[in-house]
Amino acid sequence: MRARHLTAATTAALALAALTVPAATAAPADATPAAALPRCAEKNLTLRAEPTDDDGDVLRLSLRNDSGRACLVDRVPIVTYGDLDGAAMPLPTVPHAGRTLAAHATAYAAVRSVTDFDEKEKDVRTVMSVTVSAVPEHHGSTFQALTLGAPTGVRVWSPVTTLWQSSQKEAATVLEEQTTGRSQYAT
Repeated sequence: MRARHLTAATTAALALAALTVPAATAAPADATPAAALPRCAEKNLTLRAEPTDDDGDVLRLSLRNDSGRACLVDRVPIVTYGDLDGAAMPLPTVPHAGRTLAAHATAYAAVRSVTDFDEKEKDVRTVMSVTVSAVPEHHGSTFQALTLGAPTGVRVWSPVTTLWQSSQKEAATVLEEQTTGRSQYAT
């Protein structure tokens, strides 16, 4: 991956510090303020990753809160690739902050593992796993390349991710708009 990427430790530190910032999601007026919500316990979260049908370099992510209470996750999924240094960069570029995940709710994101297509093909790396976490101090879930539809490995070069969105369609739209430069859409 490229040097401009933050190291995983820096990304985790920024995200951890930002989890005390109020969430950027709409909530009823009588709802508990996001800063008062606890971080989601890893055992209460279900993370899924699956390939898209039309692009082998894009993964669809989903995150479900299986608990009966709202809690905080980072508003950007933390996506790392095998033993490579760094994490996928958020699009749009925003600081990490907390995001409220309601009880039994699901959030979605889309991740493109290869960007900067004008770069030389020889610079693309291949890894055999992708790890996704919703909270920096969590271990996250590791997905093997074979289960992601990439039996010879997941290609990686300047990966990017959307923020958590309210639907898979919205996540796909944000990724498309942000990687083609057609929008400054952020949620």
